[in-house]
Amino acid sequence: MELTLSIIKPDATDKNIIGKIYSRFEQNGFRIVAAKMLHLNYDLAAGFYAIHKDKAFYQELINYMTSAPVMIQVLEAENAVAKHREIMGATNPKDAKEGTIRRDFASSIDKNAVHGSDSIENAKIEIAYFFKDDEIYSNIS
Repeated sequence: MELTLSIIKPDATDKNIIGKIYSRFEQNGFRIVAAKMLHLNYDLAAGFYAIHKDKAFYQELINYMTSAPVMIQVLEAENAVAKHREIMGATNPKDAKEGTIRRDFASSIDKNAVHGSDSIENAKIEIAYFFKDDEIYSNIS
């Protein structure tokens, strides 16, 4: 079993489709073992996306991620990182496979509905960024 971080982004929370996305997680064998709604401030968003600091899209990304509340959750499943990335779909919803979250719910490549950790190592870092150990209700030690 693995844990991964998932964020339902502002475009999806604005559309009031949190429950539809949660259903996708559950239908695909994930357990939601931690969740919180936050309206990210600049510092929290900038810290989370610091890896992109030198990229042209960084400021636009920070502006977007601070524009409305997000839902942040920890998901548990076998091969959670890879499985979550598969059900999210390609970053550009036009390239995403039918039935993926981004194909069905994303507005554009910039407003692509969800974030997911891209490796087990990054999942651990990202989860720790938003959650304390005692906020995660998983049987994984």
